[in-house]
Amino acid sequence: MHNQTPNHTLTTNQKWTIASTSAGFALENMDVMFLSFALSSIIASLHISGAQAGLIATVTNLGMLAGGILFGLIGDRFGRVKTFTYTVFIFAFATAAMYFADNIQLVYLFRFIAGIGAGGEYGVGITLIAESFAHHKIGKMTSIAAIGGQIGAVLAAIAAAFIIPAFGWNALFLVGLVPVILTYFIRRNLHESDDFVATHAKIANHTAKQPVSIASLFNTPGVALQTVGLMIMVVVQIAGYFGLMNWLPTIMQHKLHLTVAGSSVWMIATIVGMSIGMLVFGNILDFFGPRRAFGIFLIGSAIAVFAITLANNEPTMLIAGAILGFFSNGMFGGYGAVISRLYPTEIRATANNVIVNTGRAIGGFSSLAIGILMDHYTLPVVMGCLSAMYIISFVVMLSIPGLRKLSAHHEVAPKATTVEAN
Repeated sequence: MHNQTPNHTLTTNQKWTIASTSAGFALENMDVMFLSFALSSIIASLHISGAQAGLIATVTNLGMLAGGILFGLIGDRFGRVKTFTYTVFIFAFATAAMYFADNIQLVYLFRFIAGIGAGGEYGVGITLIAESFAHHKIGKMTSIAAIGGQIGAVLAAIAAAFIIPAFGWNALFLVGLVPVILTYFIRRNLHESDDFVATHAKIANHTAKQPVSIASLFNTPGVALQTVGLMIMVVVQIAGYFGLMNWLPTIMQHKLHLTVAGSSVWMIATIVGMSIGMLVFGNILDFFGPRRAFGIFLIGSAIAVFAITLANNEPTMLIAGAILGFFSNGMFGGYGAVISRLYPTEIRATANNVIVNTGRAIGGFSSLAIGILMDHYTLPVVMGCLSAMYIISFVVMLSIPGLRKLSAHHEVAPKATTVEAN
């Protein structure tokens, strides 16, 4: 059961759902990007090595995995809305606590806690969207929410440009308190979906106790294949994103002798391409199904990643960056959409969080892997490896039976008590 209204108008709860999740993802991504912009200042002020600095992002990703598992289970058991606000509170206060971090141990601690909140927020937010809109709109709506994350990256860049030079890197993280305001409006205006309420009423009436368990994601060979396959796809998605965002600006500075400002313009072009790609992907997913949508974008990513090595001046670099962003990150909102349709209500938030945050934890090592490759091989070889990853993801995608079913039957909803991959 999804909240639907005639004439394509949105209910008040649907409006608050998309607004809250978009804002939450924007603030979460802003928090993650604060670290990127402040990293050089952190290294200088705390006198830490490159390896110690690199470990900060790894610790954050591990926190996301822990938070994803924990709050996915809590969200499925006790409700999406309350859990969503709890996760926002956690990453907001942990981010602000970075103001007091005067040694690397405190940085690791606060970033791990912030990761717990951010990792929990994703799956619960995506699940709220999936249970509040008709199936043929989920792809578009999750993509709109994902665009919120890109807006957060832009806001982080603006905030960092003004705050770090004037007040130092610690002060930048105080902006992390802004999400606390969001939680007030969420609690006041957002309500649980009819889908969640009906499912839990049914469980309460017919079973004495039915605990939510991660084992449900692997309870049959078909479901296990589906879960592992989706994890591999998300690993590639995250690896490509972090690898490209962290390394390509530096690569292009050396290859084209760009200034930092020039590489920043490239990043803006890439983010614009990502946002457009998300909208296009969401619509293709809703109209033609996940196999065609992912197929087009995975093949497009494989070609665009390798083709970017052919750029030899700033104009072609900007165009190549926008095209690469369009394909490589246009898919991001689609994972939550398909996971939400492939897994039943009682395990949906857990499925989203476990699958996506496992991808984050593993895919987050791509920056290290690309750095090692860059030390030993040429740029075409490195980009060729990234291109091959997208081809692997494409093959894995074709092997997932549940995606074939969704593509063949767009309007078929998953059962409330079984997983749609047998």
